[in-house]
Amino acid sequence: MNDKFSLSRSMAIALKETMHIRRDPFILAMAAGLPVILVIFFGFAINFDFKNINLAVFDMDHSKQSRELARLFGSSEYFNVKTQNFETNPIREVESERSSVAVVINPEFSKNISLQIGAKVQVLVDGTDNMKSGVIIGYIAGLRQIVNRFFSSVPQKNPLEISTRFLYNPELDTQWFVVPGLIVVVTGLLSIFMTALTVAREWENGSMELILSTPVKPVEVIAGKILPYLGLGLIAIVFVYTVARVVFGVPFLGSYTLLSVACVLFITTLLAQGILISVATRQQQKAMQIAMVAGLLPALLLSGFVFPIESMPVFFRYFTMILPARWFMDIIRGIFLKGAGIRELYVPFAALFLMNVFFVFAAVKRFKKDIE
Repeated sequence: MNDKFSLSRSMAIALKETMHIRRDPFILAMAAGLPVILVIFFGFAINFDFKNINLAVFDMDHSKQSRELARLFGSSEYFNVKTQNFETNPIREVESERSSVAVVINPEFSKNISLQIGAKVQVLVDGTDNMKSGVIIGYIAGLRQIVNRFFSSVPQKNPLEISTRFLYNPELDTQWFVVPGLIVVVTGLLSIFMTALTVAREWENGSMELILSTPVKPVEVIAGKILPYLGLGLIAIVFVYTVARVVFGVPFLGSYTLLSVACVLFITTLLAQGILISVATRQQQKAMQIAMVAGLLPALLLSGFVFPIESMPVFFRYFTMILPARWFMDIIRGIFLKGAGIRELYVPFAALFLMNVFFVFAAVKRFKKDIE
């Protein structure tokens, strides 16, 4: 066998794979339609901006000031306010899940306000969902400042005024945060599935043995297998990018060239990982199970998509370093929202490049072993 890499043999395999893709409507539908459907579905479904939270007000003062306080809570789009009578127990109201928050206004509320000695209001929050309860506490803290200004009859002179501005996402829009992350999750899952299942199918029907029996190098087979699916993956990225910009209004502040390079690195890494899975299993069912574990779960749970990596235990913070999705997540959010360049993203790019080389080399090595 000639040791020199033959582009013509690799392109012949790529052409054969392209013809196979054109004859398989399932692969075309999965590559073109599935990413768009998933991004639209989860882009609307995943929302960390809790709104319309049921809030029960227990007004024991029945004064103008207490009614004004209830109105201030109701003026926020975050709460649906309902006034309760004396017979209802505030704790029971939260316990029964009729309300997530109970606000108890003490009988001395208006009197203490007029005397300026500090009026007290008790707030009971359902703590079973710590993410939701944390957001509610933040809402209450913001309303507290509004209430204090409203009821203060004497102008306050603060020696220190703190002004907060959120960079890159001024309105803290969840979709700006979620949709770029969904690109990573959906594209990664699609890439690893396409090669893991299709190549495993060739092992099952015997066509892969025919390819390996010809004078072809493993690297030529890998290149020929990856190229068509790389094209499909990039088309899927274009579709998803269009949905992110048009449907969700996510800004894009970075470089298209840098984004293209990152997408090629990430997709080829996952495609090579899928080929490695198919070579190791040679069965579609096993390949699908392993691809699901390797492609979906890390991207969802350990990439920083939902849970901040900085908040994870030390072991998992280091473990995420071997996951391509973690680094691509940093890259795509940095390019989309921050307009970051290679100077800010050279570490994620270097990590993704090394993983790309590793998985391609491992797949070639395993193919070479099979040929020998």
